[in-house]
Amino acid sequence: MNEKTIRQDTGFFASQLIPTPWQGSSEPQYAPDEALTRGTLFPGLDLPFMNMGNRGNPYEGTPLGELMAIGFAAHELVLYLDTHKDDAEAFMMLKKLLALKREAHDRYVERYGPLHTDDLMMSGDYDWVKSPWPWQAGEGGMK
Repeated sequence: MNEKTIRQDTGFFASQLIPTPWQGSSEPQYAPDEALTRGTLFPGLDLPFMNMGNRGNPYEGTPLGELMAIGFAAHELVLYLDTHKDDAEAFMMLKKLLALKREAHDRYVERYGPLHTDDLMMSGDYDWVKSPWPWQAGEGGMK
């Protein structure tokens, strides 16, 4: 295939295409907290820019950090399943992560109040801007 053929098929010249490693299977995987910090669920796709990795997740170990990590891992699996739709094991894992995400979300809302405006459906009053915010540690927020 020459550069002209690639241009006709994709709309891009070969020099414009970014090489991306092929992802063979859903194994192995980082834990959700580490995946959020590293920016990928899959070690085979962990290619830090100029070998500079992220230094950590400031929300790790908090209810918000748990929710963010589980949501990130679920989103990564959705992206994986977009190209590997027949991977039943990955789909089952996605379902488990989505259930965990729902549980983590419900715990967060119960403790701190609404996270999304949709959470107001279950509120008795308008508590969207109720203080303190979770990040206001020492003022009654998340510790």
